[in-house]
Amino acid sequence: MSFIPPSQQRHMRACMVCAVVRTYQQFMAEGCPNCERFLELRNNADAIQDCTSSVFDGLTAISDTSKSWVARSQRLEGYDPGLYAIQVEGVLPEDVINAAQSAGVQYIPRDGSVDETVPREG
Repeated sequence: MSFIPPSQQRHMRACMVCAVVRTYQQFMAEGCPNCERFLELRNNADAIQDCTSSVFDGLTAISDTSKSWVARSQRLEGYDPGLYAIQVEGVLPEDVINAAQSAGVQYIPRDGSVDETVPREG
């Protein structure tokens, strides 16, 4: 689990796909622990800007995503332990959404704009 020093908390960003919260420097050095295979954030300032957001609400720390009811309710099952945002504001670029889907990840916006209890027409 990544540690975020108090002096760096104003530099926190959340991944728009999985909602993991890290500092800009952590995303730059290590990428996203859950989405790196298709987001390719490591050493990529443009991707970090496009795929993470500094505007998010709430934080939860998850130590075991397979056993936590909070992880289930936030769609975090199977993700790495860490600090996660409850909601993340931002619009993910269409090409990134396509890359996620190609990697087998169903992208659902984490900004609360999609009500998952209502079946989607398609």
